[in-house]
Amino acid sequence: SGGQRQRVAIARALAPAPKLVVLDEAVSALDVSTRRRMLALLADLQKSHGIAYLFVTHDLAAVRLIAHRVAVIDRGTIVETGPVRAVVEHPRSTTARALVAAQPRLPARSEGS
Repeated sequence: SGGQRQRVAIARALAPAPKLVVLDEAVSALDVSTRRRMLALLADLQKSHGIAYLFVTHDLAAVRLIAHRVAVIDRGTIVETGPVRAVVEHPRSTTARALVAAQPRLPARSEGS
């Protein structure tokens, strides 16, 4: 499966204990629970081994879990950078605002739900 291939590719990339790993849509084919576990593992390895990631994705939920800083790129040009929380909660560029607006949102829970 695509998800299994992604997990194998990530494991192969981490095997030689690199200082930097480029992850381009690395968890996009994984189901939600596997994605969360993989991101948690990547974060743990980042802390324990000092690995840096260049994490390329459109998935802002994944960005929130794995990244400290973010750069928003439009047609090959960086249009906004900053701490993840600042860029996601207060996007300044048109591209970042569009990316944030495109993210799925869960409906608010009503009382008694």
